[in-house]
Amino acid sequence: MAIAAATRGERAGRPDARIYLVSVCMMLLFSILGLRLWQLQIIKGEYYRSRADAQRLYPQRLKAPRGLILGGDGQVLADTRPAFDLMLVPNECPEEERDTVATLLQQLLGIDKTQLLKKIESSRNQPFGQVLVKQDVPKAILTLVEENSPRLPGVLTVVRPQRRYSGKAGGQLLGFLSEVTADQMKRDKEAQAAKDQAPRYSMGDLIGQAGVEKKYDDQLRGKDGRMVVSVYSSRQPQFRTDQFGMPQILFDSFGRKLEEEKDLRRDAEAGVPLKLTLDMGLQAMCEQLLEDTEMIGTTEGCRGAITVLNAETGAVLAMASTPGYDPGIFVTAGHNEDRKAVMEVGVPVKERLNPMRNRNYEMHYPPGSTFKVMMACAALEEHTIEPNTTYGCNGYFSRAGLGRTWRCWTYNRGGHGGVDIAEALGRSCDVFFYQVGLKLGEDKLKEWATRMGLGVRTGLDLPGELTGNVPDPVKYVESMKKKFPKDKNTWRWPAYMTINMSIGQALDVTPLQNAVMMACVVNGGRRVRPYINAGIGPDVTEPFLSADTLKWVQEGMRRCVEDNEFPRGTGLEARVPGIVVLGKTGTAQAVAVSNTDVYGKNEAAIPYAMRDHALFVCGVPDPEKPIAISIMIEHGLHGSSTAAPLAKKVIEYYYEVPPEPEKKTKVAQN
Repeated sequence: MAIAAATRGERAGRPDARIYLVSVCMMLLFSILGLRLWQLQIIKGEYYRSRADAQRLYPQRLKAPRGLILGGDGQVLADTRPAFDLMLVPNECPEEERDTVATLLQQLLGIDKTQLLKKIESSRNQPFGQVLVKQDVPKAILTLVEENSPRLPGVLTVVRPQRRYSGKAGGQLLGFLSEVTADQMKRDKEAQAAKDQAPRYSMGDLIGQAGVEKKYDDQLRGKDGRMVVSVYSSRQPQFRTDQFGMPQILFDSFGRKLEEEKDLRRDAEAGVPLKLTLDMGLQAMCEQLLEDTEMIGTTEGCRGAITVLNAETGAVLAMASTPGYDPGIFVTAGHNEDRKAVMEVGVPVKERLNPMRNRNYEMHYPPGSTFKVMMACAALEEHTIEPNTTYGCNGYFSRAGLGRTWRCWTYNRGGHGGVDIAEALGRSCDVFFYQVGLKLGEDKLKEWATRMGLGVRTGLDLPGELTGNVPDPVKYVESMKKKFPKDKNTWRWPAYMTINMSIGQALDVTPLQNAVMMACVVNGGRRVRPYINAGIGPDVTEPFLSADTLKWVQEGMRRCVEDNEFPRGTGLEARVPGIVVLGKTGTAQAVAVSNTDVYGKNEAAIPYAMRDHALFVCGVPDPEKPIAISIMIEHGLHGSSTAAPLAKKVIEYYYEVPPEPEKKTKVAQN
């Protein structure tokens, strides 16, 4: 017994091995927990803190107002206005009153009551959510809604920024806004990722889709701000705005009160204003001229273009094109039919009027006899002819080996007789330029056309500019050899192409390119780059035309407008008393001459689509305000009778010359 008692006493005096084991395990567990807490709170504390905030905080973009667009005189062409949208919160509108509320809203707003009730019903899972009743409610109607507010429980107003345009004038140049497309978002995401930057657009954003709005979208869109609120779970906050359009967060979709994190707020920055070079009075006047021009054989009105450039700098003073559109229809509710009409939804391609395209630089046409201005400059500079070189014109031109005869536009009047370069320009003698073209050669013809801005992009700072097409002899022959490989060893540049091109056929240029060419003649032989953003300023080459060349070309173009002795100049209708006007008419074939010969002298009988295009280029070498003008009227028949009178009115307006009394003057046609 004594031994057993002693053994128990010894056991009681020292720890049991199992206690040691438990203690060690607990120490290990606490060490692991401590290490894990240290890792979570110290090493990765910032990471988990940001994740917690991401779940707790909800950011809301504060959309930046787009920057102003101003005309050259400071007139506001586009700004931002508050748009008032009516919303309805289902939880604040008792179920038994919803039908009455919907009926009243239908009477006040002209909306579909049934559709509104369906939208309210579909939002049952988010009773504190906002159901759109109507966008952009006019203030007069909004006043009626506010007067009836006691009878409209749950109806509230949300203010948002909306683009506003001053009117239709310059609409094609300003362009329009619409929601960003999926493809545009994808391209932007890829482009920004390459620069290691975040995407610029989100679904529902409005971006520029044409004109100035597209070209300068980054500058005009500004920088969005953001406000941040604390949220519960994943419930989306319900935003309202005050009377100034500033967002307010009152509750989430289940009605729980929310708080804004004031220290995380970043206010939006409005877009940078953009000043254009446009003379808006001149722009509106040019558009009105085109709209008022009567065209026989069509009920759609005139389809034409007028470009007016500062001949010294290239600044675009006016660039009118008809038909056009009002950009406001793309951002203002209730213009669905107008948008469809402008976008020509469902209209066959051959019947489209293309109001969305500016005919000055987004469409091209044969230049007709206006191309002779370039021909004269090139021939004199290359000494292909001299100022006193004379060719005889009896109304026709033919040469052995060519296999056909080309006629002058005066073929039925016996021709022009012997003419030099000044007379050939003034009277627009085709036969003279047929021979000059053959002597100059196709390579020099292409070289000088490019040098003077024809058949190449001008550099205008607007999207969508076309190059036109002045055939390249080398590329033409190569393409024909590929097309007809069996005859590749016999293919040569055909002489008939040079003859046709010499009078502005078999090639295409834009009306804007014609204006650039004309500016070279007015400003001393320098090519300008046209621009519409006043901030980028001029870009002008060194002179490449000699004073002697300019002297004779200007003399011929002056005669075109001023020479009233028989045979008269073809541009007499552009003459403005007291002002030196340098002009050149042009008539460009829309179809082969053989198709219209059957109508004889009865031009009114020629179907509209078969009529020639009417062109006129001119310039005023005024020391203070030199300008270059290009006018094109689709199917207008003659530049002398259709386009030149418009140039006269443009010049009278710009130089503030009182218009002459209307009178009928018999003019030579070309």
